[in-house]
Amino acid sequence: MVVITSHAEFESYLAKEIGVSPWHKVTQQQINNFADATLDHQWIHVDVERAKTESPFKTTIAHGYLTLSLVPFFWKQIADVRNLRMEVNYGIEQLRFGQAVLVDNEVRCRVSLKSIINLRGTTKATLYIQLEIKDQPKNAFAGDVVFLYHFI
Repeated sequence: MVVITSHAEFESYLAKEIGVSPWHKVTQQQINNFADATLDHQWIHVDVERAKTESPFKTTIAHGYLTLSLVPFFWKQIADVRNLRMEVNYGIEQLRFGQAVLVDNEVRCRVSLKSIINLRGTTKATLYIQLEIKDQPKNAFAGDVVFLYHFI
């Protein structure tokens, strides 16, 4: 795990890979919980029997936004950003979903620092994030995730 305690330390990763998270299995229970939380109960996500016969994937798939919502979880496994007053999710740019995540697939994040700016004491970091699917050539998604960090 990388430890970052200041803007200058963060900036040292510019145009470099910061790290890769461990694998995480996406279970049907996690998909069902996400469906309940978001009120998105589309059958391709939650109806196991129907998905076996009617889905082109022959199984249920994770919501695209479920996979995206895992970014903070994975990021915390890659980097420990310390000495903060506050950290804010600021935006998502140029994100594209490339391949569905099937139930019980394992996924992980690969993160590099695309850009970093000091905005009058606030660090704006743009991370290029790829969600990889184990044993699959295509990413589940790739794009830029922007965080604001208020270092002490």
